[in-house]
Amino acid sequence: MTKLLKLEYYKNLNYRPFKVFTILYFAILIALLFIGLVDFDLFGGTVNLKEQGIYNFPEIWNFTTWIVGLLKIFLGLIIVFSICQEFGDRMFKQNTIDGLSRKEFIGSKLLTISIFTIISTVIVFGITMFLGYQYSSTTESAKVFEEIFFIGNYFVKLFTFFCFLMFLSVLLRKSVFVFLSIFVLWIGEGIIQSIALYLKSQHATGAQMVEKAQNSFSLTKLMPLESMSSLIPNPMMRLKAAQLLGGKYEFHYPTESLIACLVWCAIFIFGSYWILRKRDW
Repeated sequence: MTKLLKLEYYKNLNYRPFKVFTILYFAILIALLFIGLVDFDLFGGTVNLKEQGIYNFPEIWNFTTWIVGLLKIFLGLIIVFSICQEFGDRMFKQNTIDGLSRKEFIGSKLLTISIFTIISTVIVFGITMFLGYQYSSTTESAKVFEEIFFIGNYFVKLFTFFCFLMFLSVLLRKSVFVFLSIFVLWIGEGIIQSIALYLKSQHATGAQMVEKAQNSFSLTKLMPLESMSSLIPNPMMRLKAAQLLGGKYEFHYPTESLIACLVWCAIFIFGSYWILRKRDW
C-alpha cells in the first residue's frame, strides 16, 4: 500500500492541474458550508438560510451533505484528468513495463479515490458539527445524531461516483468522452424516469398498468446516477419558508439505493480491472 501511495503521490505532484483543482475544490467546499451565514437578495427581499433553519439539528446533516454533494463533479475532474493523462502520455504502459500490475494500478486509483472521499467526509462532518453547535436551535444529543446517517450516505455517494468516473476513464481514455458519456447517461436516466412517472400517473389505464408503472419507477432508482442522487434528497422543502407555504418533506431511508450503489461500486471496480486485463495497451 505504501508503494502505491508513493507512486500516486509522485505522479500527481508533477501534474499541476491536479494540485490546483484539489486546492480549489476543498476551498469551495468549506466556503459552501458557510453559505447560510450570507444574506441573499431575492425577489426584492433578504433571505438568510441560517434563519430558515439550515443549521438546525437534525436537518443540518441533510442540508450540508446535499449542498457539498453538488461539487462532486468538480473533484471528479481531478480523478478523470489524472487517469486519462496516464493513458494519453503512455505512462500506464511504461509503468506496466517497469513491473506495475493491472491490479496494483486499480489499487492505486482506489487509494486516491478513498483518500479524497475520506478527507471530504471528515471536513463535512467537522464543519457540520461546528455550525450545528453554533447556530442550531437545539443541541440535544438525540437531535444532534438523529440524521447523522447522511454523512455515511455522503461517503457512499462520493465513493460510488468516483469509481464510476474511474471506470469510464479506463474504458474511454479521453476526458472529453468521459464527461460526454456522463451527460448522455444523465439525459437517458431523466427520460426513463419521466416516462415512468407519466405511466404512474395514468390511473385510468387500469390497475395492471399502474402496477407495471410503479415497478418501472422503482427500477429507475436503481440506475447509477439516480441511485447516488437518492441517497441524499433535496432538503429545500425543510426550509421554514417552504413549510409556511404548505410544503411537505417526506423521507424514507433509501435502502434500495444504498444497496444499488454498493453493487455499482463492485461492478465499476471489477469492470475497470477486466478492461485493463483484456485490452492490449
